Amino acid sequence: MPPMPKKTKKDEIVKFEIKKHHLYGAVGLLIGVAFGYLLWGATAAPVTAATAADPTSAPSIIGEATDQSSEVNDLASQIESLPRYEVPISGDDAVLGSEDAPITIVEFADFQCPYCQRHAQETYPRLVEQYGDQIRFVYKDFPLTSIHAEAFPAAVAGLCAQEQDAFWDFHDLIFSGRLELSRVTYLAYAEELGLDGEAFTTCIDDQTYAQSVQEDYNLGADLGVSSTPTFFINGIAVVGAQPFEVFAEIIDYELGKQPQGN
Repeated sequence: MPPMPKKTKKDEIVKFEIKKHHLYGAVGLLIGVAFGYLLWGATAAPVTAATAADPTSAPSIIGEATDQSSEVNDLASQIESLPRYEVPISGDDAVLGSEDAPITIVEFADFQCPYCQRHAQETYPRLVEQYGDQIRFVYKDFPLTSIHAEAFPAAVAGLCAQEQDAFWDFHDLIFSGRLELSRVTYLAYAEELGLDGEAFTTCIDDQTYAQSVQEDYNLGADLGVSSTPTFFINGIAVVGAQPFEVFAEIIDYELGKQPQGN
């Protein structure tokens, strides 16, 4: 992967340049989406940059597990044929779970994205409940600034909350939808969580983590990410706010590969 471009302003605007390797990555992600269609009989289109602004066009891929051995074998061959992406985890990333967890889910998300909110409210809690410490969750910022004006400031605020070990609580409040996203909202949530208000305010006003947000975005773009949410489950790309069943199919398959006793 080429080195990240250096930025000279903290309040920089996220820019996306289409490069050949971006297109290759996007093709791989589309293969991942097609895989979901094959496994779960989807009829709706996945979230794309074009549909992300329209909350009425959310995908609805619903699948059911099967006990038929031939189909199980087919599932295995399809998963094994998919590309697996290496997604580096940095010190600024919000991580929930053990480094030794057999499943790592990396999410590229936008705090103002309605589909990311759907995942956070409906699917993420079920994954935590069902799989617990078997999953390590990693959150990376991918603010779609062309359609979400508060995506970048909210991402910075999230990392300011992480500075005080409160990212995941802040994450839950942001995605609760209780308050419209704004500086006032971030400060209100920080107060609700009992954070050091002065330190938090300075952090968001100084855009302390703007470069970290930009680097997450750049990484996602290099991997071919173009919409939110996009997930990598042990490196397998899953695009859109897919239902719990889609995640469970892949996670259960991955857990089935683990040596006995793990």
